[in-house]
Amino acid sequence: MSLLELDDVKVHFPVKRGVLFDRTVGHVYAVDGVSLSVTAGQTYGLVGESGCGKTTLGRAILRLNDITAGHVVFDGTDLAALPDEEMRRARRRLQMVFQDPLGSLNPRQNIESILAEGMAAHGIGADREERRTRILEILERVGLPATALSRYPHEFSGGQRQRIGIARALVLEPDLIICDEPVSALDVSIQAQVLNLLEELQDSLGLTYVVIAHDLAVVRHISDVIGVMYLGQLVEEAPSDVLYAEPRHPYTRALMSAVPVPDPDLEDSRERILLRGDLPSPANPPTGCRFHTRCPWRQAERCDTERPALTDIGGGHRVACHFAAEIADGTLEPVRELAPKLLGAETPAAEVPAEVPADAAAQREKGERGEKESTTP
Repeated sequence: MSLLELDDVKVHFPVKRGVLFDRTVGHVYAVDGVSLSVTAGQTYGLVGESGCGKTTLGRAILRLNDITAGHVVFDGTDLAALPDEEMRRARRRLQMVFQDPLGSLNPRQNIESILAEGMAAHGIGADREERRTRILEILERVGLPATALSRYPHEFSGGQRQRIGIARALVLEPDLIICDEPVSALDVSIQAQVLNLLEELQDSLGLTYVVIAHDLAVVRHISDVIGVMYLGQLVEEAPSDVLYAEPRHPYTRALMSAVPVPDPDLEDSRERILLRGDLPSPANPPTGCRFHTRCPWRQAERCDTERPALTDIGGGHRVACHFAAEIADGTLEPVRELAPKLLGAETPAAEVPAEVPADAAAQREKGERGEKESTTP
C-alpha cells in the first residue's frame, strides 16, 4: 500500500522585476511534473546533481514550499488541498531531518527546549514531566545521554547534532521522515553511524523515509527504490540493485560511471561518460528532452522537440528516454566526442586529448634534467 503518492507535482517560483511595481517576467521551474509512489516502511532515495530540484521537492511534500500544481496524497489525504491549520496538524505525521545539523537547531535553546517545543505545539504529553520522560526515551534510542537535555547545540559534535535533529523528528511519532542530505556534512565514520541508526529506527518503529542525497554510495546502502532527477524532472526510477546493475537513462549511466570502483585494473580500463556543457537554467529549460543538450546519444529530430514520458519497462523500472532500448542493446552508438573515455590501458592513442600528451611525464622529466644541467658550473 502506498503511503505517499505524488501526481504531476510542480513547484514554479516567479521571477519578478520592477522598481515601483513588481511584475512577473518568468518562472524558475524548480520541480516540473514529478510523479512517484512510496510504500509504507520503504526507503525512497532521490539523487541528482545540484540544482535538479531534489530539496525543493522534499520541502513541497511538507508544504514548506507552495505547490504550483499537482497532488501530494499522504495516507489518502491530498496535502496540496489542505487549509493551513489542517496542514499544520498533519505535519505531526511528516517530519524532516535537515542537511545542516547546526543551522537547523536554535542556538539559544537547550536540547530539552528544542525537543519539547514541537510536542507542546501538537499537544503531546500532559505536562513537562511527561514530555521529559518521552524525550529521554528518544535520546536513548538515538544514542545520546540524559545529560544532553541541559546543553546547547554548539556543545555537540556534528554527528551528535544530527542525532538531535533525528530525535526532534521522532518525538512527534511521525510516519514519514524526509531526510535532506542527512550525512553530507559529517565525517565518513560518523556517516556510517547515522545511516545505521536510521535503519535501526526504521526496523523498530516502522518508519518510511524519503532520502535526498548526492552520494550514490549512501543512497544505494539505505534505499529500496531510487529516483534520479534532472532539471526538475524524474528521468529514471528503479529498485536499488536494478538501477545500479542496469542503468538505462543516459544521465543515470553518466552518474554511475563516476562511482569509483575498488579495483585499480578495472578502474583504469572501464569507460566513463564525461558530460560536456553546463546544466541549463531552470528558468529557461530546453524543449523536448531536457537532457538532450548534454546527451551523447542525442537524436535531434526527436529529442529536441518531444518530451519523453516516464515509461515502465518492467519490474518497476521506469525510464524517460526515447531510445533507452536502443542504447541498452547497443544499436544506437554515442557520439564519441560527447562521451570520451578516461585515459586508461584500453584507450587508443587517437583518443588521448591534445592537452594531456601521452609522453607528458617524459617531457617534464627531460625539461627538469635540462634545467639542472644548465645551472651546473
